Amino acid sequence: MFDPEGPRLRELVVQSLSSVERGYDLLAPKFDHTPFRTPDSVLEATASALRRAGPFGAGLDLCCGTGAGVGVLRQVCEASVTGVDFSAGMLEVARERTVPSGPSGPSGQSGAFGTRGGPDSSGPPVGWVRADARVLPFGPVFDLVVSFGAFGHFLPRERPGLFAQVHSVLRPGGRFVFPVVAPPRPGSPMYGMLLGFDTVMRVRNAVWRPPFVMYYRAFRFGEMWRELTWAGFRVEFWPLPEFGRRRDGSPKVRLVVAARAGT
Repeated sequence: MFDPEGPRLRELVVQSLSSVERGYDLLAPKFDHTPFRTPDSVLEATASALRRAGPFGAGLDLCCGTGAGVGVLRQVCEASVTGVDFSAGMLEVARERTVPSGPSGPSGQSGAFGTRGGPDSSGPPVGWVRADARVLPFGPVFDLVVSFGAFGHFLPRERPGLFAQVHSVLRPGGRFVFPVVAPPRPGSPMYGMLLGFDTVMRVRNAVWRPPFVMYYRAFRFGEMWRELTWAGFRVEFWPLPEFGRRRDGSPKVRLVVAARAGT
């Protein structure tokens, strides 16, 4: 699961026994060499779909981590791009990867998302803000908000407030976009693996403090649609054809596109 440049087992144990914020501060230098980082294929498919719908003005990468999602926004936003995260360590890595270092982009990497890292040096200017996504320090100044792989760090009771925060920072007509993978079928190996991971995390949080909130089975389509609608969004699902379809014909991966109403 991890490449040779990724964290060692001892490092993962120390991180998992920390708070979420401290754990990601420790993981940040090696985060892009773990399976927790959103794959380039998903980033590229998302960028492709947004290019067809754009261009957009100002963009926000919610829970930006090391900045991979910022690379998507810089392809589709014309005014500015902002990354927000509560981990100082992750933001430090993200900042380093947006500093040009030659014709091939930051740190000698090429491509919109780097080899395994952040965005290249082209596109609109980027700003970084350290903040809790549940209390965003912005007004309604964004036209597009994206997020990649962050929702497992929020308990179900926190999501309605999180979505309300996103709604509050979007201009009327702005969109909140994030990819979702079709849930594995009960009884499948992937279902068992995710169930086992969540069970281990729940036991860990029951016996150890501070808690480390990271669950993979806490986000269901029906609940997500209801919570986004409650927050004031009009919700659409866009299939990402690059990933094909399941046996029942449903997309394996799709974009959730939640638009703030208004003119």
